[in-house]
Amino acid sequence: MYSDKPVQLILDDGTVFEGRSFGSEKASAGEVVFNTAMVGYPESLTDPSYLGQILVVTFPLVGNYGVPDNTFTNGISDFYESEKIQVNGLIISDYSHEYSHWNAKKSLGEWLKENDVPGIYGIDTRELTKILREKGSMKGKIVFSGVDEIDFYDPNIENQVAIASCKEVITYGNGKKKVVLVDCGVKHNIIRCLVKRDVTLIRVPWDYDFNQLEWDGLFISNGPGNPDFCEETVKNIRKAMEGNKPICGICMGNQLLSKAGGATIYKLKYGHRSHNQPVKMVDSTKCFITSQNHGFAVANASLGSDWEPLFINLNDGTNEGIKHKTKPFFSAQFHPEAASGPTDTSFLFDMFVEKL
Repeated sequence: MYSDKPVQLILDDGTVFEGRSFGSEKASAGEVVFNTAMVGYPESLTDPSYLGQILVVTFPLVGNYGVPDNTFTNGISDFYESEKIQVNGLIISDYSHEYSHWNAKKSLGEWLKENDVPGIYGIDTRELTKILREKGSMKGKIVFSGVDEIDFYDPNIENQVAIASCKEVITYGNGKKKVVLVDCGVKHNIIRCLVKRDVTLIRVPWDYDFNQLEWDGLFISNGPGNPDFCEETVKNIRKAMEGNKPICGICMGNQLLSKAGGATIYKLKYGHRSHNQPVKMVDSTKCFITSQNHGFAVANASLGSDWEPLFINLNDGTNEGIKHKTKPFFSAQFHPEAASGPTDTSFLFDMFVEKL
């Protein structure tokens, strides 16, 4: 029998959930969001798009395969999507104190404690997810000693991209073509997918004026929070769009490319966070199952006359990508690199590299 410390999750509508701690015994606050994926917690927890958020995993059993070692090759994590755990907290139903996997080096609980991130199990995640679906993503806090231990926190009123982005220019690979990667909180599998396609990848901070560099293509990464804070990035993208060099964006990159093209962005009620979002390629019969993690979306009706949707979400009709009608500019709201999730749409990296 495990005697883990009691802990509470408090939502900003006053709802209280009682659970047990299996991570760091530290109060924390953030936006409470849910992910319906069955596996992939090491990748999800290190995804910078979750910065400022408390993640609810709806799959009932978590932790049974532990976590791998935090090793790096040429500056890229071997198994994770960034250098550290990015979430402000983890909420699950049933925690497996015992783990087994050929690649596991430690338990999920040990990893959370190393990163000073709280984790709660014993929560009715079905009931919690119902509340989030009905009311939308909510502010929440994890407390140990009482309701006033920490204040609520809304990550959407701060520039999360500036926190997640790299602080200096980093170069990967040694290919013939040069690609600038605007780091808005990039997942490492995006870096892996581009480098293995034989390009020289120049990773720059979110507000870096990449137009001063020599490059063959521009890639805009995923990232956390509200895209309206990234006006400096949008300004640089808009300047790059005056030329004809290929531009591609993923997730936040889709939203920033859309903003540079004149479109508007709005917040979704509870976002798309799962491995099973169906998207249809516009003007075709092709449908793909995709991995997603975003809380904002592009308003299709706001796209200018030079642009058109490239993909549409079949669940709710929201935008899942755009393309320019005459220039080699396109993007995807979902994650073609997955990690974790299906890689059915990884051909988008080939589409981009072929245009260089």
